[in-house]
Amino acid sequence: MLKKLFLFIFLSIGVQAFSQQIYKRTLKLMGSRFDITVVAQDSVEAHKHIDLAVKEISRIEKLISSWDPDSQTSAINKNAGLQAVKVNSELIKLIKRAKKISQLTDGAFDISYASMDKIWKFDGSMKQMPSDEAIKNSVSKVGFQNIVIDEEKSTVFLKLEGMKIGFGGIGKGYAADKAKNLLISKGVVAGIINASGDMNTWGKQPNGESWKVAITNPMNKNKAFALLPLNNEAVVTSGNYEKYVNFNGKRYTHIIDPRTGYPSSGIISATVFAPKAELADALATSIFVMGKEVGLNRINQLPKVECILIDDQGNIFTSSNIEINTKS
Repeated sequence: MLKKLFLFIFLSIGVQAFSQQIYKRTLKLMGSRFDITVVAQDSVEAHKHIDLAVKEISRIEKLISSWDPDSQTSAINKNAGLQAVKVNSELIKLIKRAKKISQLTDGAFDISYASMDKIWKFDGSMKQMPSDEAIKNSVSKVGFQNIVIDEEKSTVFLKLEGMKIGFGGIGKGYAADKAKNLLISKGVVAGIINASGDMNTWGKQPNGESWKVAITNPMNKNKAFALLPLNNEAVVTSGNYEKYVNFNGKRYTHIIDPRTGYPSSGIISATVFAPKAELADALATSIFVMGKEVGLNRINQLPKVECILIDDQGNIFTSSNIEINTKS
């Protein structure tokens, strides 16, 4: 799973001149850190709303977790190559959207990545590259084309025995979206759901200012090169520079191309802005695999989606509608 990096929200906490204030709770959900922030009249109202968000995120986790043997996702995986599994419509729709993102990214994003053999080790134990044959075999059961959805019967079938799906590249973003939508429906005027870096915002701070996110260059962590406003949108930053191995003078990072089994290279950080955290999460993952040129080209074709990329030389690239001042 990608490590989410460098997202710092600047909050105007305790503004006395306004009746509403910012309240925040940090807790562990879906195996990761979640920061839930709401704007409310008082702490009683705020924590009631935060409790609702926590309940919703926990519901999503139970639905999509591949670690929970009783989840619908686990049932799909257990029956791979054997039979279709009836699941609820919410999971059907999520898998269907994931397949569309796979098509959009030419397979760079693929929820069947969970089928990959873990032949790459980034803990210092690898002494030589895996063989070409081992790399090829490692992705033999990966392929979103082999995920069969029957919406009429509400079933999902994985064609290959041993095939698996997982939502590590999209699940927390989806949970952030669902929690945000629930709180909006309950009348929460503004807030942030930060799902370990998969962040979704709505409304404004009590002083009328937009929420802001600082983007930090991983090659100069002490300094943010951009401070950008967020207006009812999501942002995800992913990086791959901490886990890697070097063989024959080449650096291989821990983000694996699900189509080939080889690690990605060239990009070390990708920040994606999108209307939903689910989409931003998936695109931030796949940009590493697609590479700078293809990734930027694909982002530039999507409405209301922008990105900032940093390559392994520290160079900064942006999609067509983002302008940043990178003064040192």
